[in-house]
Amino acid sequence: MNASSSPSSPGVAAPTPVLSWTWARFAQLSLDDLYDALALRCRVFILEQGPYQDPDGLDRQSWHLLGRLAEPWGELPAGEAVAYLRVVDAGVKFDEPSIGRVVNHPALRGQGLGRVLIAQALQRCDAGAYPAQPNRISAQAHLAAFYGAFGYASVGEPYLEDNIPHIEMLRPAQLGA
Repeated sequence: MNASSSPSSPGVAAPTPVLSWTWARFAQLSLDDLYDALALRCRVFILEQGPYQDPDGLDRQSWHLLGRLAEPWGELPAGEAVAYLRVVDAGVKFDEPSIGRVVNHPALRGQGLGRVLIAQALQRCDAGAYPAQPNRISAQAHLAAFYGAFGYASVGEPYLEDNIPHIEMLRPAQLGA
């Protein structure tokens, strides 16, 4: 898709943007990757949902996944950071590893990118970084069904986190993944 084409047309299945993915520990993030990840997080978590303190002290003990456009998409240039999440190490936020700060660029919402992002994270957890371990998240309550499709189940009652309703969810260990 070139910069002048439309990401979707009515009645036609929308193409999926092509992304290049980078996994890194905090200390291995380039300055550009760190800046772009924080800028994307700020755009959504502070400007859309905030205000609250986004850098919360957990980034240094996490794996970070950053997705950049491999080619232009609508008005967004190739190389634009459009997807991000982190996986906090076990024993830091929860006893289990924890996916969080899941964010997609507003211009790419509805393209299935969230599912791709979570699938990438779970593959990393199950087959590499945290094999045979459950995963616990603090999900925005309105996304419980989305995470449920990945095997998460609600545990406990909804609560406010950063003035947004959340629910704790647990995905059992995936043995043999």
